[in-house]
Amino acid sequence: MKTAPAYSEFAVRRVASGEPCVDLDDVLAIEEPLEIRLGFPKNGKIEHRAISITMRTPGDDEDLSAGFLFTEGILEHRSQIATIRRCGIPAKGKDLQNTVVVELTEGVDVDLERLTRNFYTTSSCGVCGKSSFEALHTGVRKLDISNIQVSSEVVHGLNATLLAAQATFEKTGGLHASVIFDLDGTVDTIAEDVGRHNALDKVIGRKFMSGETPMSNKILMVSGRASFELVQKALWAGIPILAAVGAPSSLAVELAREYGMTLIGFVRDERFNIYCGRHRIDAPITMVN
Repeated sequence: MKTAPAYSEFAVRRVASGEPCVDLDDVLAIEEPLEIRLGFPKNGKIEHRAISITMRTPGDDEDLSAGFLFTEGILEHRSQIATIRRCGIPAKGKDLQNTVVVELTEGVDVDLERLTRNFYTTSSCGVCGKSSFEALHTGVRKLDISNIQVSSEVVHGLNATLLAAQATFEKTGGLHASVIFDLDGTVDTIAEDVGRHNALDKVIGRKFMSGETPMSNKILMVSGRASFELVQKALWAGIPILAAVGAPSSLAVELAREYGMTLIGFVRDERFNIYCGRHRIDAPITMVN
């Protein structure tokens, strides 16, 4: 499998107040379209159907495709996938095709009602174009109440660990990240992308393809804010604790509360807010008069 570069150099002129202009090279995160297709076995041949076009940072495209199909409720089990491969002609000057085909196992029947239109997403908003608000709830499972508990010290350490693991962000400053942690704060898997939803689909897809979903004993940490869509994707993967560097939206909190998730925001500067699911976080309480 070829690995695509996640960043590229561009010539820029840097202008700073009170200083001479300087011409230099800057490093930017790469953003390119990826088309995801489903392949259906039919009469001895594979019939393709385009499902999504998303703007992403090249790399881990197979994980991204599998994660997208899983978190959209189109696929439920790893066994439904026969193979994932690239197709098409590489763009000029590039080694990798920007089309991925997820070929289904013979006899697999997917919910084609979900495919009545294409899912067109962008790097800034993955929920645009969904046919209805109610459709986002379809298939999301309520989390089991368990004895899982994480110390506040572990939560405090998540952001520093996330930043240390973001190799491409350190170079470009232009990527989001999603990290799956063990309950003791050890990094399990990480992915970066220009799109927050893509970064999450990559890590979930990786675990889905290795047969490790649902992830009932993991913590998810995301850069930026916690949106409705990120909560929904985490719920599909059965993740009980979602932490974010930024704020959650009101709808994200409502969804997390409804389905029994622990949602944490503003995980930085040795503090964080628990918006719902407090029972999973072991934190001493100081009463304020």
